[in-house]
Amino acid sequence: MADQGEDGNTGLQSVSDPVEGESSDLPAIVPEDGGEPSGGGHHPKWMVPLIVTVVVAVVVVAGLVGWRVFESRRHDAALDSCSRAVKALQGKTGSARMAVYREASGVNKNQVKDAQAVRALARSVKAADGLRPQTVQCEASMSTGALNAAADKAGKESGAYAAVGRDARAVLASRDAKILDDAKAALNAKKGEAAKLLGDSEGKVADNATRDGLQKAIDRAGQVKGAEAKTYQDAVNDLQLAIDQVNASVQAKSQADQLAAQQAASSNNSGRSGYTPSYRPSFGRGGSGGGYAPAHESAAPQSGGSGVNWDQWVHDHQTPSQCRAGEACPIG
Repeated sequence: MADQGEDGNTGLQSVSDPVEGESSDLPAIVPEDGGEPSGGGHHPKWMVPLIVTVVVAVVVVAGLVGWRVFESRRHDAALDSCSRAVKALQGKTGSARMAVYREASGVNKNQVKDAQAVRALARSVKAADGLRPQTVQCEASMSTGALNAAADKAGKESGAYAAVGRDARAVLASRDAKILDDAKAALNAKKGEAAKLLGDSEGKVADNATRDGLQKAIDRAGQVKGAEAKTYQDAVNDLQLAIDQVNASVQAKSQADQLAAQQAASSNNSGRSGYTPSYRPSFGRGGSGGGYAPAHESAAPQSGGSGVNWDQWVHDHQTPSQCRAGEACPIG
């Protein structure tokens, strides 16, 4: 029995002794409701909500940062777009450009070759609000939406002034073309006038050098070429100067010829006529007797007069010492 007791103790001891290499802890028992294993470590109940809160906060902060970055980039893009639109508008509405637009707007249909160009410009100027561009600003302090709206406005005005610039250039080109045509026509007319004067003035000028100058001006005018109206206008002025000189020389010779003719006529008249002295007719009848009246007496009528009563004249002008017709002559 003693042996059995020992054997029994020995057997129990062998059963209860752990196998080498195995843990002596009992396995954890997991409750059916999914709680923490009864045999594991325990965590405080407040830790899980805290972790969740931290995670949510991190996500929110990250979202806010991302949104701010995105919005900042949109704002910067809108500011850049607005600035470029305003710069383009300013390039089309600067003082020099506006001066050209106004110059073209002042051209009427009678000054151009194509009247349609003037009408097209009038329409584009009206679309641009009468050449009064509105001020468009782009400030960093403006919102993204405001910047986008300003960029759109600047773009529309820029397009309107692009049309004005195109039509203004067409009007000025049409005007210059007409000026050139008019200058060519004026030169042709002036060449014809000069050629006629050159032929008509032969032998009629005081200085023939003026006709030589006119011929040279005609030759120069015939060599004028190019697309500059001023070239033809200068040739017209050159011809006109030569024409004026020939006309002045013709007038000088005409005046000299008239003066010479007047002097010749005066000399001829002086040679044919002289002073006719006063005379007294013979006193008495029959032409006998009598003599000249004293110098202080009134002169007798000139011969060749008509309606003169000679008897009356003699009666009125004879002195007492002279005998009257039909009367006795006093003595002494």
